[in-house]
Amino acid sequence: MKTITCLMLLCVGIVSAQQTLSLPEGETSPKANLDQVAWIEGHWKGEAFGGIAEEIWSPPLGNSMMFVFRLVNDGKVSFYESGHIQQVDETIILQLKHFDGNMRGWEEKNQTIDFKLVKIEPNKVYFDGLTMEKINENQINVWVLIESEGSTEEVLFLYKRV
Repeated sequence: MKTITCLMLLCVGIVSAQQTLSLPEGETSPKANLDQVAWIEGHWKGEAFGGIAEEIWSPPLGNSMMFVFRLVNDGKVSFYESGHIQQVDETIILQLKHFDGNMRGWEEKNQTIDFKLVKIEPNKVYFDGLTMEKINENQINVWVLIESEGSTEEVLFLYKRV
């Protein structure tokens, strides 16, 4: 899965997708701040990859919004993610790390998966290969561009507030 995630990030620019965008080579992220994405805060649950996906997001504090994610299939954790949206200078970035069901990391110790900001709207934020949209107070949609076995697809996570 680590290889899939890394390949996903390398191929984002070549693949045309409906809901995700790519930051063109050499361009910098637009100005943004955490208050513009504070609507992500909350406990969210939905179905994905044949199981139950769950994310818990904190409110902005200390120049970040932290989160944890888990995917449960057949009553067992398939994998976890831990990460944040961090304020960096005049923009924001989403960074995460993956862990298997026994908390063994996928990425190297000092490595993160980084999603640079591409575009921000009042209820929608586009990171490079990952888009989050507030549908209403109790629903958000998250699209992630994933490559597996040579093909790329956008995976939709339909989350409801818990």
